[in-house]
Amino acid sequence: MSPQPIPTRVVLLAGPSGSGKSSLAARTGLPVLRLDDFYKEGDDPSLPLVPGSTDIDWDSVRSWDAEAAVAAIGELCRTGRTDVPVYDIATSARVDRETLHIDRTPLFVAEGIFAADIVDRCQELGLLADALCLRGRPTTTFRRRLVRDLREGRKSVPFLLRRGWRLMRAERRIVARQTALGAYPCGADEALGRLAAAAAGRCRRTAPARGAA
Repeated sequence: MSPQPIPTRVVLLAGPSGSGKSSLAARTGLPVLRLDDFYKEGDDPSLPLVPGSTDIDWDSVRSWDAEAAVAAIGELCRTGRTDVPVYDIATSARVDRETLHIDRTPLFVAEGIFAADIVDRCQELGLLADALCLRGRPTTTFRRRLVRDLREGRKSVPFLLRRGWRLMRAERRIVARQTALGAYPCGADEALGRLAAAAAGRCRRTAPARGAA
């Protein structure tokens, strides 16, 4: 009897904006699905606002299409390919679509600030290899995020400063929330170790229990 093919699974890589998710995902050499491409467009009437402000709250999961993201992950696991939107953060719009091929690799990374919000769903569907939440110093995250956002012209400078200050103050709560959703909190080195273990089939799926900080 011929051996059964190894099923494809996903590692969800969460963490605060600017925590280094994209850089770490690139270092793994694994295929990467950018979950930020599933943001809603800027004219979507369901977009939430920052309380007490006219700013759209792009850090609320309600600004993101979780259903479409899970569907794309499921299709990648089943078929090794899926069509995904190309999202331009500066214009808050989907500007194109592209096909992501992962060549039937047994493991890929899906990274984004809302990755922890789909841990349960991916687990229920049998797609999950591991779920991680990158954490670090809030001041370091603030600097990294601001430099990136200014370089890429993501939003206006006043908006970026308001958002950056708000996120720096909330960073520990963000990590605690993502941990409670099932993502294992760790630094970059430990995350790379867990990713290597998952790629070798030695998955250490030991996410904290619900409600853990």
